[in-house]
Amino acid sequence: MTPGDAATLSIAALAIAGVIARPWRLPEAIWAVLGAVALVTFSLISPSDVLHAIRKGTDVYLFLVGMMVLAEFARHEGLFDWLAAYAVRRAKGSGQSLFVLVYGVATVVTVFLSNDATAVVLTPAVYAAAKQAKGQPLPYLFICAFIANAASFVLPISNPANLVVFGNHMPPLGSWLSRFGIASIASILVTYLVLYFTQKNGLTGRIETEVKVPELSAGGRLVAVGIGSTAVLLLIASSLDWQLGLPTILAGLTTGIVILIRERTPPWPVVKEISWSVLPLVAGLFVLVQGVEGTGLLAPLGRLIAARATDAPGPTALVAGAIAAFVCNLVNNLPLGLIAGTLAASSHVSAPVTGAMLIGVDLGPNLSVTGSLATILWLVALRREGQEISFGKFLALGALVMPPALLASLLSFNALAFR
Repeated sequence: MTPGDAATLSIAALAIAGVIARPWRLPEAIWAVLGAVALVTFSLISPSDVLHAIRKGTDVYLFLVGMMVLAEFARHEGLFDWLAAYAVRRAKGSGQSLFVLVYGVATVVTVFLSNDATAVVLTPAVYAAAKQAKGQPLPYLFICAFIANAASFVLPISNPANLVVFGNHMPPLGSWLSRFGIASIASILVTYLVLYFTQKNGLTGRIETEVKVPELSAGGRLVAVGIGSTAVLLLIASSLDWQLGLPTILAGLTTGIVILIRERTPPWPVVKEISWSVLPLVAGLFVLVQGVEGTGLLAPLGRLIAARATDAPGPTALVAGAIAAFVCNLVNNLPLGLIAGTLAASSHVSAPVTGAMLIGVDLGPNLSVTGSLATILWLVALRREGQEISFGKFLALGALVMPPALLASLLSFNALAFR
């Protein structure tokens, strides 16, 4: 390893550590951008490579903007507050019933609006509904964290990490569902069972039945229609093997414009609430991974995985998925997804092994709060509501929830992939 390679790896490691730990509470994006700037400053990566790396993320940026616009309009128009309050009313005083309803709502939001929407937008609504129902909020809040990852590979649109793992080689919708459908069901069901049995003591008391369900505004109904239309559009785009970024941003902007015109309101209250810092964060991570790839250290690893996949495809897929699941808790799943995608593309890793790594990248973050951006954002949302979840408390629960769900998903995935 040359001194330049060592410096590149050190800068990348420090930048990713900054993204996870957020020293001095500086935003995650600052650390990713500082790492990218350091690589250029010390001539460890060329400006042309930086531009190439940033351009590689174009589809991801468009997808994120479209989804963030939809999610923020849904929050602004009270759609999620209405859903959460309606779930409390439908629970009819049963904490167990409310748990099932919240789990169902969170699953749908994750599948069709991405895991970040569940973590950022649904979490405050669920907290408010639980408080209104005078129940213990924590069991319902844990749902938002765990289902955000457990349901994030139902569809390609369910997690931005899916886009970075497959890049321009995203499987068509039919192929995606045949690969990941059963594994997703296993992930969702096992996560539900473990989470329910670990939280059932907090669900035994009666909850309020006469809660106020806010009236869903015309704008809220338009957002719901927009979300449904976007889901249909993206399913069609995926089935035609189109990239998902452009349809997503067009659908999100169209929905927002229709609402603004109908209500004759300025866009700024919504625009300023969107987490725009996610975009430089992702761009910075693309540059960091480009720098790591330039060291040449990923190529031997890719060749090793490809060779092992030829000799023992089933066990290799299981091991690759398990390693990805645990490593993403050390480096966060977004940069790990970029690395996995780079390995798969450059070394022609087989589709089943790539799929197993994607399951690990998506589901592995349920082990700890550092595993994914969605879980970090969930933690931030909780702190805004005055709730504190320590690293150790989440890890203790995650150690029970994640491994059986991961095992069930990988085994069911392998059973179909290698039948």
